Amino acid sequence: MLENPRSPRVRSVAKLAKKAARVESGMFLLEGPQAVAEALNFRPELVQELFGTPTALDRYPDIAQAAEDADVPFEFVTEQVLNAMADTVTPQGFIAVCRVFPTALKDIFAGEPKLIAILEEVRDPGNAGTIIRAADAAGADAVILTGRSVDLYNPKVVRSTTGSLFHLPIAIDVELEDVRLRVREAGMQLIAADVKGEDMLEARSSGMLAEPTAWLFGNEARGLPEEKLALAERSVMVPLYGQAESMNLATAASVCLYESAFAQRSATA
Repeated sequence: MLENPRSPRVRSVAKLAKKAARVESGMFLLEGPQAVAEALNFRPELVQELFGTPTALDRYPDIAQAAEDADVPFEFVTEQVLNAMADTVTPQGFIAVCRVFPTALKDIFAGEPKLIAILEEVRDPGNAGTIIRAADAAGADAVILTGRSVDLYNPKVVRSTTGSLFHLPIAIDVELEDVRLRVREAGMQLIAADVKGEDMLEARSSGMLAEPTAWLFGNEARGLPEEKLALAERSVMVPLYGQAESMNLATAASVCLYESAFAQRSATA
């Protein structure tokens, strides 16, 4: 059992909360039983090390079994060691070190995708992670983060995906212009989510949402600049019917992705 929270091994794990350490090592931090279970069930080859407290192992025996089945090294740690490793204030019993696994842009478009989420300069980790989770739930084929967006392997992004990080292809550090070219070559339409766009109800009634679509989402505060909006064939807004001043980006993105998911499935029913 690891008992010293100041040991070099513990510190090396804790350093993965910083981007520089992730870039240097090619590893990232995964916390909590839900995320660890998803990694072991869907991408066990990515899990390099797994740490947990005896109490957590008693509560989640399936995780220990999954780790054993995948031949993932497991080591007991004390609560103090877990706290020293974790990015969160109250870690939930498990921490894993995983290998980063971005998908190449060309591979995303190799399989004739029907629904994709593109994040351009989305900086808030919670928003990015929640959009990835929403894309997964809506049955999207992939998510793409441009180079101006938050780091995919930021611990807050990873936690916000609640395991969806391991469910669908995600490309990172690409230029929006390159993505636009791929979208066009794949026969997809690029629709920007924008407060000045046409009403979602009009988009729904026109039938365009049933077509293969790449949704483009911009910065939380500034949205998409004109030169980026110009890359899209059209823009659509999620209307506000109540008194709210605005809608959270991740919430608006969830609506957009699900509108497309509903329309595409209705068209093939």
